[in-house]
Amino acid sequence: MELPFTVDQFLDGFARFNAALWPLVALSWLMTAATTLAVARAPGAATSRAAAALLVLLWAAGTVYHALYFTAINPAAWGFAGLFAGQTALLGHAAWRGRLHPGTARSSQRMLGLGFVLYGLAYPLITWGLGHTYPRMPVFAVPCPTTLVTAGVLLTCAAAPRRLVVIPVVWGVIGGSAAIQLGVTSDAALFAAAAALVVTSMRRRHGVDAPRAAA
Repeated sequence: MELPFTVDQFLDGFARFNAALWPLVALSWLMTAATTLAVARAPGAATSRAAAALLVLLWAAGTVYHALYFTAINPAAWGFAGLFAGQTALLGHAAWRGRLHPGTARSSQRMLGLGFVLYGLAYPLITWGLGHTYPRMPVFAVPCPTTLVTAGVLLTCAAAPRRLVVIPVVWGVIGGSAAIQLGVTSDAALFAAAAALVVTSMRRRHGVDAPRAAA
């Protein structure tokens, strides 16, 4: 499918986002690193609240990217902004109800989730290493690394509301497909993240992994 914008226009949007919001980008990366370390060391109520709040922040930033920057070159971004706003609301509700408990899954699944979170943290370096240059590149607090981090966090939960999986999976397919056309090959990991979420959700639904995820 032919995109309604060029690669240069796409990368210019990231340049504007990074220039305007670089403090948020840097702070969100530092917060993600600190929260990941805290959850890995001592999962509990406090770290669960911190992780949930972090995901709300990241998806809200992704909403801002779509609504204020991506819509300038792609009208469909209004729909993407709606998706990200919806996920922000769902995560906020889950945080309020105490439904997210990162770091509580069985060890193999927890390690898989941690791998996606670490990939999300390494995303700026990976993208730069694949030939992109700052600031004309996705760094952090934008849709694709946010989805990777979110997938990782959800995978480390022994149980999580299944509704939280839907939008990350949808964006995993959209973002991964766009990566092929736009040359941001670091986003190809989105396919693996989406597949891992689908498989894990199906296993939980059929009682393969316990406890079963909340409806």
